[in-house]
Amino acid sequence: MALARLINPRAVMAAKSLRRTTMSQWYCRPADYQSRQDCAAILALMDCYAADPMGGGEPLAASVRQRLCAALAAQPGALTILAFEGELAIGLVNALQGFSTFKAQPLLNIHDVIVRPERRGRGVCVAMLAAVEELARGRGCCKLTLEVLEGNTAARRSYQGFGFVDYQLRAEYGSARFMEKPVEINP
Repeated sequence: MALARLINPRAVMAAKSLRRTTMSQWYCRPADYQSRQDCAAILALMDCYAADPMGGGEPLAASVRQRLCAALAAQPGALTILAFEGELAIGLVNALQGFSTFKAQPLLNIHDVIVRPERRGRGVCVAMLAAVEELARGRGCCKLTLEVLEGNTAARRSYQGFGFVDYQLRAEYGSARFMEKPVEINP
């Protein structure tokens, strides 16, 4: 099964293979939400992302840290890819399965992407995206989606280099915009 295999960054970049070799100093694999080590890695990387200016500039709230891994595990179709260099978690992609009504097929939305700043520029992001794409293909997904800030030029270049494009139905109507409206929960 693809989820159990480790992802070699060199093989992914060269041949889109999911086999690990000893040549690599780092590797990618799916996270196990029941594993304390994987949850610690998820929380450390999400804190790194949240504290980054492109993630809002503040670490995760304590209440979010307490719930995150269990909440991810409870989401049908959720997956996290972790990248490791030795025992150090250096990258993460969180993705959630959705559905395309235009294709009547599932899709996979990449919600979070983080590579530790000191590990960027080594192909970690591309390897994690390739792992997500492989898993999406195995689930019968018709596409990958993601959101990225306009000012995050490094991430945009990386995603475009991987094959992501701005979503358009017709050029004359422009590109789709990602919008949000917070929903207040009554206590």
